[in-house]
Amino acid sequence: MTSTRRDAVTNDHGQQVGPEVPGWEPRPWPEPVTLRGRCIEVRPLTSAHYADLFATTCGPDDGALWTYRPIPRPTSLAGLWMHLASHLDSPDLVTFALVPLEGDGAGRAAGIASYTRIEPGHGQVEIAGVLFGSSLQRTTAATEAVHLLMAHAFDELGYRRFEWKCDSLNEPSRRAAKRLGFVEEGRFRNHMVTQGRNRDTDWFSVTAEEWPAVRAAHERWLDPANFDEQGRQLAPLSVLAPE
Repeated sequence: MTSTRRDAVTNDHGQQVGPEVPGWEPRPWPEPVTLRGRCIEVRPLTSAHYADLFATTCGPDDGALWTYRPIPRPTSLAGLWMHLASHLDSPDLVTFALVPLEGDGAGRAAGIASYTRIEPGHGQVEIAGVLFGSSLQRTTAATEAVHLLMAHAFDELGYRRFEWKCDSLNEPSRRAAKRLGFVEEGRFRNHMVTQGRNRDTDWFSVTAEEWPAVRAAHERWLDPANFDEQGRQLAPLSVLAPE
C-alpha cells in the first residue's frame, strides 16, 4: 500500500518528494539571551542562580519534581551545582533560568529550561529539561516562559520546528504539551534509561506553519483581560488553542 502526502510534489523521475522551502538558509544558533514577559523573565543560566534554584526546586517536599529527570532530587547545593554546571558545560544545550517578576518570589529563579537538539541546518530545536518549582507550577508565568522561548525560536531565529518530548508516563507534561498547542507525533519505545528505569518517550511538535495560530492563542490567553481581579483565567488555553 502506498500513500501520498497532500503537500507532496512529483519530480522529473515520477517520484513523490516534499515541497521546496524557498530561500532556505541555515538558521542562527540560539544564543543566551534575556527574554522579558509581563510575568516572568527568561535569563541565561549562571551560577548566580544556583542558590535560588536549590531553594525553589530542591526542598524536602520537592522529590516529585525530579521523578522524570536524569537524576533524583539533589539534597545539597553542591549536588545541584554539579548538575547545573554540566548544563553550562554542554555544547548541545542553551539553558535558561526562569525568574518570576511578580509575587513573593519575584526576582528569584524558580525553574529552568533548555534549548537542545539544535539543528540550524534544518531549523529544528527542542525545549527540554523544563523544571518548574512548586511556586511556578500552574501559573501564568510558567505558560509565558514557554511562550517566550517558542516565540524567540520561531519569530526571531526563524526555526521551522519546535519540539517537546517527555516520558510517556509523565501525564502532567503530556497535558502541558497539548494545552500549549503541540501536536502529538508518536512514541519512541525503549528510548532511554533514566534513573535506572526504562523510558518510552512521547514526541510533540509545533511547526512554523502552525505557529501563527498557536502564538495567537497564547497571546489571547496571556492578555490581562483574560483574568479576573483575583487572577483567575476567564477562558482556558485549551479552549483558545487551534484545533
